[in-house]
Amino acid sequence: MRLKTQNQTWQWCEPVIMGVLNVTPDSFSDGGAHNTVDAAVTHALRMAEVGAQIIDIGGESTRPGAEPVPVAQELARVIPVIERIAAQSKVIISIDTSKPEVMTAACAAGAQIINDVRALQAPGALEAAKASGAAVCLMHMQGEPRVMQDNPQYRDVVAEVRDFLTQRVRACEAAGIAFERLMLDPGFGFGKSLTHNMQLLAGLGEISTLGLPLLVGVSRKSMFKALLDLKDPADRVNASIAAAVIAVRAGANVVRTHDVAATREAVAVAAAVNNVQRDLGHG
Repeated sequence: MRLKTQNQTWQWCEPVIMGVLNVTPDSFSDGGAHNTVDAAVTHALRMAEVGAQIIDIGGESTRPGAEPVPVAQELARVIPVIERIAAQSKVIISIDTSKPEVMTAACAAGAQIINDVRALQAPGALEAAKASGAAVCLMHMQGEPRVMQDNPQYRDVVAEVRDFLTQRVRACEAAGIAFERLMLDPGFGFGKSLTHNMQLLAGLGEISTLGLPLLVGVSRKSMFKALLDLKDPADRVNASIAAAVIAVRAGANVVRTHDVAATREAVAVAAAVNNVQRDLGHG
């Protein structure tokens, strides 16, 4: 996997682990758990110690039903955390936001990746991302967080996700954001039913053919509540790891997770099998 920013290039031979850091009171899995700067920084550094190469910091929940957060409030949540982590660690920092103002301030504070659930569709987002010099993750989402799970509909979820991401890559390139600065996220759980999520997981190889690094976020998602009747997100770790392994076997390069150590070990096994297949000419 190769990913560039304006100032550096990352080259990873094995799948990359992205640790989730929600500095919000209402995120679906760990809302409020890291809701102070000290708690957030401590958790981030611990995730880096156990294998996270990237820390993804979010100051606005995008869970189903979530309400928007004002720019000033989101900035107040994330900027002090980014500054402290950047001062104490060389871990790569990702900012999980759709707001151009937050993108700009976060990258100035030390973030090197912009992770946008709206794929830079907000007014001014393309321009802010270009000017930041950061790498960008483009995600597919049907609808908006508040209503995205009300009644999602697709004719062919894999084809529609692939086509949307292709269009957003073209929009980025037209705006002056180089192809090498981009990675893609099919958006599990964002405007998708259980059936859609399973179809997307089964068809992930088609998304990986777009030629960009593929990020997958299945950690503790409500799809496992629907599949296995696991109501508490903390009980969904095993299912999340199983899905992460399937994703890596299908070509995922980055796995976004709340459970860094366990996911890293499972993903390493999947990557080792991929490597053997490739060496034998079976992959």
